[in-house]
Amino acid sequence: MSKKHPIISITGSSGAGTTSVKRTFEQIFRRENITAAYIEGDAFHRFNREEMRRRMAAAAEQGNKHFSHFSPETNFLERLEEVFREYGETGTGTSRTYVHDEAEATQHGVPAGTFTEWAPLPDSDLLFYEGLHGAVVTDTVDVARHADLKIGVVPVINLEWIQKLHRDRSARGYSTEAVTDTILRRMPDYIHYICPQFTGTDINFQRVPTVDTSNPFIARWIPTPDESMVVIRFKSPRGIDFPYLLSMLQGSFMSRANSIVIHGARLDLAMQLILTPLILQLIERKRRAA
Repeated sequence: MSKKHPIISITGSSGAGTTSVKRTFEQIFRRENITAAYIEGDAFHRFNREEMRRRMAAAAEQGNKHFSHFSPETNFLERLEEVFREYGETGTGTSRTYVHDEAEATQHGVPAGTFTEWAPLPDSDLLFYEGLHGAVVTDTVDVARHADLKIGVVPVINLEWIQKLHRDRSARGYSTEAVTDTILRRMPDYIHYICPQFTGTDINFQRVPTVDTSNPFIARWIPTPDESMVVIRFKSPRGIDFPYLLSMLQGSFMSRANSIVIHGARLDLAMQLILTPLILQLIERKRRAA
């Protein structure tokens, strides 16, 4: 953690909705005139797309059916922690971009499924991470200890799968069977390396559908915000003005002393109300330290 160079980390699984949360942060940054340096978790994958496929096939031949992007073995987690540490100490660091599709390939000038070169981060007021491992702790790395504000985006599992299925089929051209195989392959690493992060996050946003999602693999539509509730859990409720939030978020209620439940359509407003003061506290602390 760093007073001079704060770090915000958004953690969620594939299909969890971290990109939507990122857009809310971007709105806050623009409104409050805050300059952020952005890094994505995909940038720290160890292998490009073709190499990952070869290694998955080789692992499967050896009996390992669970070789996945979620594991420490397939990511540069030590380098990610080093970037967090360096930024916290100096406000500098390096990152790169994983190019997902042809549109991004045209933008960056490298083939889809590969990486751009490592490059210095731009001058910024804070660092913003979005990806799989923003609060990961293993026997050899502790990324979580470097982040000043850790946010978990954690839909209930069936909804997470529905969102992933729809995204990967529509945006990436995968079949339902291919996405299902990916979900199954990643499950052990999901349990061991993704789920534990949400114990240490400062705030978790968990969307819960209010429609039937019993079989996510045949769902024709993603449940809409109007068909959802969102559970917002605070690791430490001290300093959170719950009466104010309840008054501003119509229909909300507290389910536990550290949790508030809101209508899904009010998630963006809730995030604006909750996150803006926390971000401004980080910036004010930065200015005082400077």
